[in-house]
Amino acid sequence: MISAILDIFWIPIGGFLSFLIFISAINKSIGVRKAYVNLLLRIFEYGRVSIETASKENHFSVHNPKTDDTQGVQLVDDADSKEGTNGATLITRDAVLLPQAQEPAPEKSVSSEKDEINFDFEKCLDYVKSGVEAIIEDDVTSRFEAEELKSWNMLTRTNRHYEFISWKITSIWVFGFFIRYVILMPLRVLVCFVGVVWLTVCTAAVGYLKDGPYKRSLVHKVLGMCFGILSSAISAVITYHNEDNRPSSGICVANHTSPIDVLVLMCDSTYSLIGQRHGGFLGVLQRALARASPHIWFERGEAKDRHLVAERLKQHVSDPNNPPILIFPEGTCINNTSVMQFKKGSFEVGGVIYPVAIKYDPRFGDAFWNSAKYSMMQYLYMMMTSWAIVCDVWYLPPMYRQDGESAIDFANRVKSVIAKQGGLIDLVWDGQLKRMKPKKEWREIQQVEFANRLKSDST
Repeated sequence: MISAILDIFWIPIGGFLSFLIFISAINKSIGVRKAYVNLLLRIFEYGRVSIETASKENHFSVHNPKTDDTQGVQLVDDADSKEGTNGATLITRDAVLLPQAQEPAPEKSVSSEKDEINFDFEKCLDYVKSGVEAIIEDDVTSRFEAEELKSWNMLTRTNRHYEFISWKITSIWVFGFFIRYVILMPLRVLVCFVGVVWLTVCTAAVGYLKDGPYKRSLVHKVLGMCFGILSSAISAVITYHNEDNRPSSGICVANHTSPIDVLVLMCDSTYSLIGQRHGGFLGVLQRALARASPHIWFERGEAKDRHLVAERLKQHVSDPNNPPILIFPEGTCINNTSVMQFKKGSFEVGGVIYPVAIKYDPRFGDAFWNSAKYSMMQYLYMMMTSWAIVCDVWYLPPMYRQDGESAIDFANRVKSVIAKQGGLIDLVWDGQLKRMKPKKEWREIQQVEFANRLKSDST
């Protein structure tokens, strides 16, 4: 009896997994995920309209029952009339403390300078205002928190506290909860497990082949199939743009939101990876990938040796048979609202740089991994209980370092191109401020700039 019941469950599941592997092997899509995402958009829109209508009726019935609809009211929260936090700041800041070119002041004698400098307290107020605003919400720490949404996506009400809207909305939420936790999550966990096992088995088998064109071609197909299966574990819907610019060699750099970035790009092409050796789930994937294709993995101590990293990068790039190496120059995950400082190391190697911009749609699920708050297993749990992971990938034209251009300037130029294409905010700050205090020299630069501004204002 029990075996018969198990057969009833395992036969359709086995058929589903076999079909999934087959579809991934031939790199085809039957459009189920896109239809699913389009259905979600309709439900989200219905929920948004219902919430706004209920909020509007409640506002007029309680606060202003005799006012007609032409007298404007905000239907959602203030987040609809100004940009939400963690994306673009709520506070409108003047660039008071940002470095700006200053015209050289005319030379004056010591005596005349003493006579003409008058301190005006009002001139300090702009600096006080900027300081208070930075304390309330600075440009750095807000990039390491989940991006807030303006409307409800049936996962969290990011800009509203809980309130009962209607039985229809409540029923939709309950049904959605059942779908995500009772149906999707167990199925996704199973698909993820099968995908990891399949990746380990396939890469181990391919690893025994002799290096050459045939092995490289087979590795490309195998990795595409395996990552295609893994993408099903998070219901990924990925749109690739400008595929003529897809990197074929050299160095590929992209903005960094989560480990899923690798999966997103690997579904479309084969890359070599560089990074620190990990244990646990990531360690399993690293060892599996290393069996089939060349990657650069460092121990914790070695990763801090810039010369060793640069040397191994040069060795990899110098071999035309190696796949392009994928690098995330920010060095940490950002919440996909901005691009932060690019480390110059990968831009010192020389050769061609292929920029790639990745932009996730937060309405279906937040792809950002806050490693300081969530472990890898917690993050995977969040991904598998989200609606889907929807993103756009833009392959940008290859870029070269210009004559006389420093590695830092080249990195900033590439960063600017990625930010512009992805609709992200281009920030100058180092993402490592997430884990460390500002360096002494950074503080001194700001202090000198502040002193110069005061001197300029008072003359």
